[in-house]
Amino acid sequence: MDLTTTYLGLALKNPVVASASPLTIGLDNIRRIEDAGGAAVVLPSLFEEQIEQEANRFEAYTTAGPAGFGEMLSYLPTAASYRTGPHEYLETIRRAHDSVAIPLIASLNGVTGAGWTKHTRLAQDAGASAIELNVFFIPADPSLDAQQVEQRYVDVLHAVKAAVSIPVSMKLSPYFSALAHTVRVLGRAGADGFVLFNRFYQPDIDLASLQLRHDIELSTPAEIRLPILWLGVLFGQVAGSLAASTGVETSDEVIKYLLAGADVVMTASALLRHGIGHLQTLLAGLTEWLTARDATSLSDMRGQLSQRMIKDPVAYERVNYIKMLHGHISGDKQ
Repeated sequence: MDLTTTYLGLALKNPVVASASPLTIGLDNIRRIEDAGGAAVVLPSLFEEQIEQEANRFEAYTTAGPAGFGEMLSYLPTAASYRTGPHEYLETIRRAHDSVAIPLIASLNGVTGAGWTKHTRLAQDAGASAIELNVFFIPADPSLDAQQVEQRYVDVLHAVKAAVSIPVSMKLSPYFSALAHTVRVLGRAGADGFVLFNRFYQPDIDLASLQLRHDIELSTPAEIRLPILWLGVLFGQVAGSLAASTGVETSDEVIKYLLAGADVVMTASALLRHGIGHLQTLLAGLTEWLTARDATSLSDMRGQLSQRMIKDPVAYERVNYIKMLHGHISGDKQ
């Protein structure tokens, strides 16, 4: 069975990628991911704030007095609160590059086009095969309009593309007012691919302490419908690669994402729940499904149920909305 695929111009042995999580930072885990069949590894995000804090700390020691940056640094998380710093991050890439054959994708999380983007060049030099650019930006300023928000993403992409020669993917949220247009704009600005979607981690309210609670809930298969919708719509309409993310628990989700048009399927929550060895289960289920249908490769299935390939393309749009509501009211499960 030929499970090979291409993502960001990288030839991968299969479409299952270990997405950014605490499991993908250690060298031993990266080796285990490769041994379990993972086609590539996305390292946890290195945040713009981490890089700036390190630079500020260095400047404080070399050019300022003891309290020179005390107030500013107090607004940022302490170094101990981050899992790894910029230097450790680059060292992980270097060591992993010398130890495994699968591609290493460095994840950078930032919202400006400032000097932190030089670290993308350092990640490339350390051995990263690609950059996943995760712009986690909450447009809370009411003076920002939609065009300005979209331009923020374009500006960050331009800054990163100017710093590296390796492929750059954009990890996007689904909350743009015109997502397909935004993807097209970013493609024209140089994005080599898109990851759908970034999960926005919103705060909760603790009623006992009357404080905001910041915790993470792992994704579930119930969350795959929105990425499936947009993968199906975008398949064949963008030049770049498409990666599915969120809600991958079993091989069923892998198969559905591929049918919608994904080049690769990324998983993190399932590996955190079941362990790195779960990659083998996902791949076995995919292979079994393809074999049962006499398929010989992924190309036999990829995009089969995308908007451009199905007989009724409007099923991806308003007709789908109307049919589901009427079906629910009438009790029709079809």
